[in-house]
Amino acid sequence: MWQELGIALCLMLVLEGILPFLCPRRWRETINQAARLPDRYLRLIGLASMLLGTTLLYLLH
Repeated sequence: MWQELGIALCLMLVLEGILPFLCPRRWRETINQAARLPDRYLRLIGLASMLLGTTLLYLLH
């Protein structure tokens, strides 16, 4: 189980690093815009992301 968790963490870091590597200026602008969003919207985005990830894991497994 710990090995799979480590693999998932490594893949997440690779995927998270793609956008700042490819287009840093646009990524920075997007982060600045996200920082200005109200907490409620950020929570909804986080919830949607978790639900999508869980659904995809269920479908792939």
